Amino acid sequence: MQLTSYNPGNFYDELFLASGNPRPEAIPLVDRINSLSPGELNRRYLAARQTMFKLGVTFSVYGDEEGTERVLPFDIIPRIITAKEWEWLEKGLKQRIHALNLFLADIYDEQKIVKDGIIPLELILSATGFLKPCIGLKPPQGIWCHITGTDLVRDRSGEWYVLEDNLRCPSGVSYVLENRRVMKSTFPQVFNMMSIEPVEDYPSYLLDALLHLAPPGLPNLTVVVLTPGIYNSAYFEHSFLAQQMGVELVEGRDLVVSDGYLYMRTTKGLQRVDVVYRRIDDIFIDPLAFRSDSLLGIPGLMEVYQSGRVAIANALGTGVADDKVIYAFVPEMIRYYLSEDPILQNVPTYLCWEEKQLEYVLANLDKLVVKSANESGGYGMLIGTQASAQERAEFSQRILATPRNYIAQPTLSLSRVPTLIDDQIEGCHVDLRPYILYGKDIYVNPGGLTRVALKRGSLVVNSSQGGGSKDTWVLTA
Repeated sequence: MQLTSYNPGNFYDELFLASGNPRPEAIPLVDRINSLSPGELNRRYLAARQTMFKLGVTFSVYGDEEGTERVLPFDIIPRIITAKEWEWLEKGLKQRIHALNLFLADIYDEQKIVKDGIIPLELILSATGFLKPCIGLKPPQGIWCHITGTDLVRDRSGEWYVLEDNLRCPSGVSYVLENRRVMKSTFPQVFNMMSIEPVEDYPSYLLDALLHLAPPGLPNLTVVVLTPGIYNSAYFEHSFLAQQMGVELVEGRDLVVSDGYLYMRTTKGLQRVDVVYRRIDDIFIDPLAFRSDSLLGIPGLMEVYQSGRVAIANALGTGVADDKVIYAFVPEMIRYYLSEDPILQNVPTYLCWEEKQLEYVLANLDKLVVKSANESGGYGMLIGTQASAQERAEFSQRILATPRNYIAQPTLSLSRVPTLIDDQIEGCHVDLRPYILYGKDIYVNPGGLTRVALKRGSLVVNSSQGGGSKDTWVLTA
């Protein structure tokens, strides 16, 4: 099984310029794969999958009748990004996170961007992620989005676009770290030959960013990772990151508010908690401030947080920036807050709450991808080119019922990477989720999670919809 006969087709391919002609940066990898004996690549894939299983690299799909956990689908042919291209992406991501942080600080305070007519107030107030209890909130160091996973795609011409922002509880970075560990043993010779940026330092950067938020002057700071529990789809990641940082993994029942502070229950009594890395949605974190029926949160936490006696990452209320309608305004945020042109462009987006744009969307459903403003994981989405007439008709009724909740975008021909499927190498579509940390400085982990659509012809890369992942190799300068 070799890459000599691989045909990239009429797409931008991350490893090949044309059939039989690999990109210069991919030549060592392609030559190594081509030198393997028949069946060796598949044997290495099976060995890598077995390693993933032993490491417990799993995820859950809600409502899955086959079981609660699956090994994350993983492909052993990596994606490669040159140092020059990564430098440009990194600069664009830092610019975007800087602007989004200023936006969050503004809309929960003076709302200048609304008063100056850049974003309509009705869009802010109608966003499910906008939390009125957070108005006036002053998070430590003025940082709202401490951990962000920004989804990027590349089109047929090779241009990069931001597909969406994930500021609430972005997941997937544990797979980046475990993929790399497995790949080093799968292609050790190529790793020694090529100069690849490391990703393993992410947990230490994450811990530094969290410690940066702690109230000043405290000895022996306590940081915890707050998880909804073992049935959450990303529980593996919660436990993995806690272990890698050397901090406690806790559930809401392990924490209690007492005398105006947050404490963790231990065998030695109560221990004060200074920083909470939350992996549960805002509305479940405190039943006194948000959803009264939440069994996952800590009663009274919001009051402790507002008083500055505990730090929470990401800050509560950041979900408003995850709204796909608000996403459409990020380029204007960059111009407004930073007086700069955006380095990374959005995918062209139609807002269904605007009458003329709604008319266009309904008349062109067969050509567009329509997304719900507040769903993720590939849910609440219509890919018009692959939908039946009945499906498009039903979706149009949903849009008409709540136009504020929908956006539409052209169907992009996503870039592809050679991928091992059923003992054959085929081109599969990919996106990229880099992880950005905002602590003392803004840090972008080199590479990120390359998600791959493992169903033939599919554009959906989410693991809950049959997607998998690849290692992402960023070459050093």
